[in-house]
Amino acid sequence: MANKDRNKRSVRKARAEERARVEAAQAASVTPEQKAALEKRAAKDAKLAAKQEAKAEKKDTKPGFFRRIGNYLGDVRSEMRRVVWPSKDELRTYSVAIVAMLIVFGVVIWLVDSGIVAALVGFTGLRG
Repeated sequence: MANKDRNKRSVRKARAEERARVEAAQAASVTPEQKAALEKRAAKDAKLAAKQEAKAEKKDTKPGFFRRIGNYLGDVRSEMRRVVWPSKDELRTYSVAIVAMLIVFGVVIWLVDSGIVAALVGFTGLRG
């Protein structure tokens, strides 16, 4: 179940509990007619909450293809908002560091390759 559905359900549940608490506080100072109306409404709210719970439990099935794509794109958008982008100075520093490391590793690989080729030529005598 998605977090959004879980949050909606918990908010509905909290509202229902708050409504019940307020109604209980008001019940102390109500007439019998008002009390009957409140009980009727509470029963109706409980029935509605039970239906919503049952509906939420039925939704445990896998969402459709387009819904999953939409959820994915929404998550990507949310994550992109949390990204801390580097400043121009940081970007320049990182770029120089990367280019320098590429040059260093390129030279190291070239030296190792030349060494291996020289060893093979010396061992086999193929280049004459």
